[in-house]
Amino acid sequence: MIHKKIVLLTLVLSISFVSTAQQTPAPKQTKSILIINAKTHVGNGTVIENSAIGFKNGKIDVVTITSNVAKGNYETIIDAKGKEIYPGFIAPNSTLGLVEIDAVKSSDDESEIGTFNPHVRSIIAYTADSKVVETVRPNGILMAQITPRGGLISGTSSIVQLDAWHWSDALIKENDGIHMEFPSSFKRSGSWFEPGTIEPNKDYTTQIQEVNNFFVNAKAYNSTAPKERNLVLESTKGLFNGEQTLFIHADEAKQMVDAIELAKSNGILKIVIVGGYEAYKIGGFLKTNQVAVLLKRVHDMPENDDDDVDLPYKLAKLLTDQGVIVGLENSGAHERMATRNLPFLAGTCAAYGLDKEQALQLITSNTAKILGIDSFCGTIEVGKDATLFISEGDALDMRTNKLSAAFIQGRAISLETHQTKLNDRYKEKYNQK
Repeated sequence: MIHKKIVLLTLVLSISFVSTAQQTPAPKQTKSILIINAKTHVGNGTVIENSAIGFKNGKIDVVTITSNVAKGNYETIIDAKGKEIYPGFIAPNSTLGLVEIDAVKSSDDESEIGTFNPHVRSIIAYTADSKVVETVRPNGILMAQITPRGGLISGTSSIVQLDAWHWSDALIKENDGIHMEFPSSFKRSGSWFEPGTIEPNKDYTTQIQEVNNFFVNAKAYNSTAPKERNLVLESTKGLFNGEQTLFIHADEAKQMVDAIELAKSNGILKIVIVGGYEAYKIGGFLKTNQVAVLLKRVHDMPENDDDDVDLPYKLAKLLTDQGVIVGLENSGAHERMATRNLPFLAGTCAAYGLDKEQALQLITSNTAKILGIDSFCGTIEVGKDATLFISEGDALDMRTNKLSAAFIQGRAISLETHQTKLNDRYKEKYNQK
């Protein structure tokens, strides 16, 4: 009897899973497409009114105004008059596809045990048909950097497009960087409901030395022909030859300066700060060292008692004015589900000082440059991937960001989700238009 109940439960769960599975990935583009009469936001600060955007075989081949294009050269014509076109948004430092349900341990694969894990590859744990992944596409997020968590060195990230059968299909850049949680110079106590204290981290110097020793050993290992293979040290080779970026997760000014100087002293060529709450205090130092910043979630409260109440909203403007390349990331509470809010973070940055097109760059061209994928995405330009979408209005405004079509490498992807199905279901129930 128990066995029969288990079989029946398994069958019910299987049917339930099949009925709510993610949308089938779109097939490869076969017919050429031309979108006319829309307002195109290129992603580099340029706006084209009455634009014509054409693409064939997944690549953009025309970016001009509608009156200049030969429509007969395209098999499918989309008239998007009154609408707006944007490059696909990019979500960096994301755990999309690594956790499905936070309370279900077997669906959580975002971190490994241990302190130094540069050999851990997050991409092989990425679930391309995650139900959470499909919820971000209707807001224009079409690419993401899948990033591990945990330890001092968490592992290696990879960049994916968000419409695929499997992680191998999703890949657009494999093992792009290694992520390090740099030790904090202070220790904080308390919680969100109870004020705590801030005290110096007495172990800070020791912890930095531990990190430095690791990189010294890694550099020595990768500069010689070792007698015995060490996968942990070998996996850092890209940091020393410029093939990979070291993403340093840090928020304090002193912490960032120490981390960058440590990395530079060990010959690490590409460095990006992730978080960067106090980065505006060292903007000149960051610019001199050519270090970009992926800003932590700007929809947040100030961290220090003497901070401006709206400081998080202004950080992108403060850094941009100092010549630092800035992108936006959204890690934190409910980060996977909240990924869909990425364009509205950029919208807030526009409301607090940035020009609207500058704010758009925070989640398109700037992020593409930071991740090293700007040669084929991040802007709507000839020769780049046709990863873009059509919105009924301003895509950085939650009231008007309503997508009517989206394309990843020229493929017309589904924008249907479990939420849209429920919306349609209850509209029908109550006879709403």
